[in-house]
Amino acid sequence: MSNVRIFALGGLDEDGKNMYVVENNDDIFVMECGMKYPEGDQLGVEMIIPDFTYLKENRERIKAVFITHGHDDVMAALPSLLQEVPKVPVYMAPLTALCFERRAKKLGLKDLNIHRVMRNAKFKIGKTEIRTFGTTQSIADGFGVAINTEDGYVVYSSEFIVDYDTKNEAFRFDLSNVTDLGTAGVLALMCESVGSTREGHSAPHHRITPLIEQYLENSENRMFITLFNQNIYRVIEVIELANKYNRKIMIYDTELRNEMADMAKLGYYHVPAGLEIAPSSFRNDIENVLVIIAGTGDSIFRKVHKIATKEDSMIEFRKSDTIIIASPAVPGTERDEAGMEDDLYKEAGRVLTVDAKRTFTMHASIEDLKMMIYLMKPKYYIPVKGEYRQLIANANIALGMGYNADKIIVMDNGLAAVIQDGTLKRQFDKVPVDNVLVSGSEKLDESGMILKDREILSTDGAIIVGIVVNHATKEIIGGPDVQSRGVIYLKDADYIVKEVGNIMEKTINDAVRDGRYDNLSCRSEAREKISRYVMRETGKRPMILPAIVEINTKVE
Repeated sequence: MSNVRIFALGGLDEDGKNMYVVENNDDIFVMECGMKYPEGDQLGVEMIIPDFTYLKENRERIKAVFITHGHDDVMAALPSLLQEVPKVPVYMAPLTALCFERRAKKLGLKDLNIHRVMRNAKFKIGKTEIRTFGTTQSIADGFGVAINTEDGYVVYSSEFIVDYDTKNEAFRFDLSNVTDLGTAGVLALMCESVGSTREGHSAPHHRITPLIEQYLENSENRMFITLFNQNIYRVIEVIELANKYNRKIMIYDTELRNEMADMAKLGYYHVPAGLEIAPSSFRNDIENVLVIIAGTGDSIFRKVHKIATKEDSMIEFRKSDTIIIASPAVPGTERDEAGMEDDLYKEAGRVLTVDAKRTFTMHASIEDLKMMIYLMKPKYYIPVKGEYRQLIANANIALGMGYNADKIIVMDNGLAAVIQDGTLKRQFDKVPVDNVLVSGSEKLDESGMILKDREILSTDGAIIVGIVVNHATKEIIGGPDVQSRGVIYLKDADYIVKEVGNIMEKTINDAVRDGRYDNLSCRSEAREKISRYVMRETGKRPMILPAIVEINTKVE
């Protein structure tokens, strides 16, 4: 009996945090290991990653982790996975491997089990045949994955668009490989859904050249353009335009410079000789230069804000500058992007924004998805990678192509489709899933107290009450000292501070008199009484932090 299970640990009904699992009998194959940006109320959280509990519990069965390209939404959580499941075999294309190994070195990760695979390859992992096929994405070396089972291939499309004008081999979509897979037989096709609500093909609307070329042609003053450093396709467009109009470029982002060096090392693309100015040679009085300000989802907005507020050590905007914003906000960074635009309008002479309605992201639109379904001819179709409305729109595309509803599988994270002997079981399995919130090097429990404490501090403030008692007699010998932050602003509210101290003193004295004094229980009792009092007086629920310090001292 053949048994195939397909489920997601992240990436369904959300934008980012992609992680998909295919179980072929006892073997586990993982596609992607990404992150997503936090919502505005997730204070102090840097990123959200999948819960690896299931993979840790079944680590011996993991045969491969495939990272199909170098974007954060599919790769940024990989260091965390390798810390929890060391030496798991990871398969990625050469450019992706160079990017990841540089990141791993910064984090001190060692003994990596990285396998470089080509974009259009056929190989075996154990007894399972694996095929990859090149896709056109916003970063070079992207590929899709096909896992052979007894009942046909399970295919994961990764991100893709169909662009017949792509000349760079590192970006080319291999249609012949896709057609071959369809001929060989596809059991299930997992296809991305981010662009499933857009009519037509994504190409040629993914190019920004037609929208910005006129500004390079007509301006002799300095120009700046903001770009995501992982959108190599768009970076190359800008470099080629600068070269066409004899304008020097300066890449203001270390990671992007590293990525372009990787592209050259692999023979994928070389910046034209003599075109680039090194940051160390850049001067603010240079004219006819195009500065590429790059970064990741939120860092790019902070970088521009720093320049606009004259806090940057290298660049200062002038009223004669033209600034083009070609880095649209990604979910979780909308507020930062809006703040950046406000700053730019104050400092620059001309600010232009690339219209997202006219320039598509490099994700499959409706006709691209139809083409993939048509060529693959899957028995089952599984929309992945997108918010729920996008998953449903993707499912409707398959419905419109003649697929019955029982052949289209729309799932939530943790819900597992089971296909036995080529037939989908009506009963779905479940695996445990959760969000893991990462703050710096720490991981936070989404339902735990840390985020709740941060929310309280941000809205209602904190009151700290300190008091010193004699360890032996429990007599108060110092304090109380009351500190308030973000709670009481009125000068005539000193009585509140005084009463908070009185409550602390009385709580301790009453407990000592009644013979029930205990440091922990007294602090808890004082916290409750002070909280009720402050709520009555101010309408706020601040964090109350009572501290009882017991010291050994001789009382005269």
